[in-house]
Amino acid sequence: MALEAPAGGRVRIIEGDAARLPTVGDGSVDLVVTSPPYPMIPMWDAAFDRAGAPDFETRHLLLDSAWAACRRALRPGGILAINIGDALRGDAQGFRLWSNHARVMVGCERLGFRPLPYLLWKKPTNRPNAFLGSGFDPPNAYVTLDCEFILLFRNGALRRFPKGDPRRAVSRYSKADRDRWFSQVWGDVRAARQETEGRRTGAFPPELPERLIRMFSVVGDTVLDPFAGTGTTLWAASRLGRDAVGVEIDPDLCAALRARADRLRAAVRPAPEDAAPRSPR
Repeated sequence: MALEAPAGGRVRIIEGDAARLPTVGDGSVDLVVTSPPYPMIPMWDAAFDRAGAPDFETRHLLLDSAWAACRRALRPGGILAINIGDALRGDAQGFRLWSNHARVMVGCERLGFRPLPYLLWKKPTNRPNAFLGSGFDPPNAYVTLDCEFILLFRNGALRRFPKGDPRRAVSRYSKADRDRWFSQVWGDVRAARQETEGRRTGAFPPELPERLIRMFSVVGDTVLDPFAGTGTTLWAASRLGRDAVGVEIDPDLCAALRARADRLRAAVRPAPEDAAPRSPR
């Protein structure tokens, strides 16, 4: 008889700081998929300022604390996947690139993560003819920033499985999926809507975590998002038969996540064993 994936994984919501991951046990997570606030992007300035991080380096020191907490939570061989974009912004010296992806790579490697080949997400919604600077007159125009990075790290050595592990068999992807997903440039994933109930959320599209979860975990694993936001990673993990843990510091977002998680639990809750049988019609 063929092994079938479970209908849906459990979802646990924790209100708290990504730098601490309260109640998330050491070595209890198999995969982290997240998209943190991007340093030097204006929509995140206020949040970083409230945390006492007014500049590029102090903002990344905060993120370093979150990556350290993720390393504590990951099992040996677990994968950390971080979606992040660079920033274009002026300072006292003028207009410049703030290379968030490079700083995250340096920070994670210092913490002991093993960097793996990363992915480039080329957003199809960006206009190919957009430009900054002097337009058609060289040399003071700028290259369009139309890719984000999906950085991949392993916590230690390769993860090992028993020979013939049935969870790996049921989690197998097709050759077509492998060929598409493991190519470095993803140009076929559309960006998500960035506003929910009048507030910008920085959400990424469900297809990003869905691919990463299928690529780097097996059915029954636990997937963590330390910056849960609107829960895109959590719902994708549950749909794919993985348990999900979301940590979110914003109490309003956390309440919305819990309400949706409760609805999911109610939708898959089995009928009580002592329920009276229905009369045949």
